[in-house]
Parts: sequence; structure tokens; C-alpha cells
Amino acid sequence: MSWFRVRLTEEEQRIVAAERESHPESHVRRKMLALWSLHCGLKRRQAAQVVGVGLATVERYVAAYRDGGLEGLRRWNVQGPVSDLAAYRDVIRASFENQPVRTTAEACERIYQLTGLRRGLSQTRKFLKDMGLQWQRVRALPVPPKKTWRSTSPSRLGFTMSN
Repeated sequence: MSWFRVRLTEEEQRIVAAERESHPESHVRRKMLALWSLHCGLKRRQAAQVVGVGLATVERYVAAYRDGGLEGLRRWNVQGPVSDLAAYRDVIRASFENQPVRTTAEACERIYQLTGLRRGLSQTRKFLKDMGLQWQRVRALPVPPKKTWRSTSPSRLGFTMSN
């Protein structure tokens, strides 16, 4: 990559000065501050320290400005990986809303039956959380204690007690 000196036109200076302080996206404000620092004569390493990013990041900002101008610098094409389960999101949600599961292992098995895709416990938890489903804690209902075991009739317990 050849060395590229940042020189902003009057119009670009006005836009960068405004956007480095008031743009709604923090990453664009950071890019504009780096560009402004370079325009004002700072070296790239110094601009990286001022902005709080690495030298390689400032190099990428300069390359984006060189290739696409301010519009290229504003561009933010971050895309994360897409889960294979995303295609089955509606089917999984409908199944879990009709018949909730009790454990993550049961959720893994149900997802496997619905989609044919086997996922681990952690991946399943994250996927369900990202879908907006929440785990509900289930506890036993409090029941008043029995006075003694002998006061309970054996027929109600399902077993007989021997003396």
C-alpha cells in the first residue's frame, strides 16, 4: 500500500468537523476523529493514540477514505455468522410455545427432532435466549407438613409400612 496523505476539501472539513462530535454512531465519530487528526498533521501512530485504536485500524480508516471518500468511511459492513437454526426459527418457537420444555437437554432433543440439526447445551441456550425465550424457574409448591407418618393412611401413600 502506498503512502496516502489525507487532505480534506473545505466541504469535507465542515462535514468531518460536524460528524466527529455529533454523528449518532460511535464508530463513525471515531473514524471522523482519526481522519480529522490526520488532516491536521498528526502521524498515523499519534492519531491512533488520540482516537484510542491501533495503528492498523487507522490504516483501514485511511484505506476506506481513499477508496470511497467520506461515504466509504461511514460504511459499516459488519456481519456475524448466521446459525443454521435461523431457518427453523419459526418452527422451533411454535413448538416450544405449544409445549414448553423442562430442561436444556430436552430442548436439544426437540430441536434435533424438528430440524435434524444437533446442537450442544450451550449453543441451544444461546439460540433460545436470542429468540427471546426465557427459562422459568419451577419450584415445588409448599405443602403443610404432616404431623407424623403414622397419621397418614397407607392407602394414600401407595405403599404399606411395616412395624
